[in-house]
Amino acid sequence: MKQFDTCEVIRVDGEKVEKVKAKLQQKNHLEVAKIFKALADETRVKIAYALVVEEELCVCDIANIVGSSIATASHHLRLLRNLGLAKYRKDGKLVYYSLDDDHVSQIIQLAYMHHKELTSRG
Repeated sequence: MKQFDTCEVIRVDGEKVEKVKAKLQQKNHLEVAKIFKALADETRVKIAYALVVEEELCVCDIANIVGSSIATASHHLRLLRNLGLAKYRKDGKLVYYSLDDDHVSQIIQLAYMHHKELTSRG
């Protein structure tokens, strides 16, 4: 059985390979991978999406939205905060979370847009 998803011959474009390798050496891939690892959890994606829809929510609201305990929601929010994806502010006895910046919101929105495109293709 023939595979069509791999090259049938080996040919390396040295110029392109060296250009990309040089760029890769300048980046911190582990930190970027941590962002995607954090968003690989369904509950954290739901939380992030909730914070796209409603820019700021208290921990109690987030727990209710995702159907978890307050402790579980807090755990996920803390992880998102530690990775620089979310931030919080305290107002009296309540803690409110929001996404750290517009880049995080864009990542979430693009992921949902991409999924919608995939499902519309069939």
